[in-house]
Amino acid sequence: MLLTISTTATPATDLGFLLHKHPDRVQEFSQSFGTARMFYPEADESRCTAALMLEVDPVALVRSRGRNSPDFSLGQYVNDRPYAASSLLAVALGDVFRTARAGRCNARPELAEGALPLEIAIPALPCRGGPDLARRLFEPLGWECEALAVPLDENFPEWGDSRYVSLRLRGSLRLADALNHLYVLLPVLDDGKHYWIAPDEVDKLIRAGEGWLAAHPERTLITRRYLGRRRALERTAFARLAEVGDETEEALEPRIEEEREKSVPLNTLRREAVVRTLEELGAASVIDLGCGSGQLIGALLAVPRFARITGVDVSTLALTIAARKLRLERMPDAKRARLTLFQGALTYTDPRFSGYDAAVLMEVVEHVDPPRLAALERVVFGQARPVHVIVTTPNAEYNVNYEFLTGMRHPDHRFEWTREEFTAWATATAELYGYRVTFTPIGEEDPEHGAPTQMGVFTRDH
Repeated sequence: MLLTISTTATPATDLGFLLHKHPDRVQEFSQSFGTARMFYPEADESRCTAALMLEVDPVALVRSRGRNSPDFSLGQYVNDRPYAASSLLAVALGDVFRTARAGRCNARPELAEGALPLEIAIPALPCRGGPDLARRLFEPLGWECEALAVPLDENFPEWGDSRYVSLRLRGSLRLADALNHLYVLLPVLDDGKHYWIAPDEVDKLIRAGEGWLAAHPERTLITRRYLGRRRALERTAFARLAEVGDETEEALEPRIEEEREKSVPLNTLRREAVVRTLEELGAASVIDLGCGSGQLIGALLAVPRFARITGVDVSTLALTIAARKLRLERMPDAKRARLTLFQGALTYTDPRFSGYDAAVLMEVVEHVDPPRLAALERVVFGQARPVHVIVTTPNAEYNVNYEFLTGMRHPDHRFEWTREEFTAWATATAELYGYRVTFTPIGEEDPEHGAPTQMGVFTRDH
């Protein structure tokens, strides 16, 4: 099976830096089911193409799988695994491009942060749902998707199409985002994995889906297929996505009737608590620092008393998704006049952060490296100095209540505070910058471990 990634950025050979693979060499990577080879069919200043070719050994596949497969057909000697892209290719891609998927490039860090014109081609991809599903999965992520059904037999068109598509993607994206899209969506389109799905698959999904999965219109389908319809894992994944705070309530409620729960999702409770508190404080102008895909902004726009609303995020992709989800281009003029979105980093002084009644850091501080927290405090409390600041963050003590959770709730969390630790940080910050702070739990409280989310409300003394 074959996957190619091409770019026409100048110089195009910079692709080698991003992939951490030199264009002049062919490299081999052993897999439990065969061999992956990485090479460059073309590499010059105007165009560079990297190819990942996976040669599957059917005997090795059988030996690595055994007979306990959830899909026993993959354990047979005759199947499509050597020829069609599937979870096998996703695993090889994850191994060969591990550093590139993480968005790291020590030699040229500016390359890893910027978008590149990319073209990705996969000649044969199993797609349970046909070309339409491929477009539904890739187009919301910014790809121009060309998915052509492969006929069963070109000599007998009356037989119709096979379940395979020839896929070509074009777009301007960060390479790390493109690789993570493929890592998740290849097995989703195939709707089958060659290995047993264990609880750590939730971590893999959340990590690879960071910044795009929670806001994807097909996130429920993606999550279910990626996790092999293991309902316990699905519930865990939806709960973990809720901690990011970027998805809608529907994403957390499985559409299988017997799985519906009457309880309100945590991210909804958190959003409602913030809006209610802002109303009680009498705020008319609010800046959402780290707005993500705009869920809180949408809730604020629904309340007329908030006359001036601003969303800030360090990620331009998040702001693009927010604009699309808020339907900015079709928003009535009166509502649009109340809203501003802009890109900014919360650890650097920015005069645009100033002049608001209230600032909100909803599930943001835990994404900041501890050595950088002092900079965020100085920017928000010392320089922007809104009248009120609302901070919400996970309660680490509550994590024992999440089935299958190992470590922190999200792979991008730099830390998670206990109630005592959050209280200590908030009290010290308030005293340093002339604020007073009160605390409120959010979500159903556990008698021993408290509520899943903790909220601090800071009010300026003068």
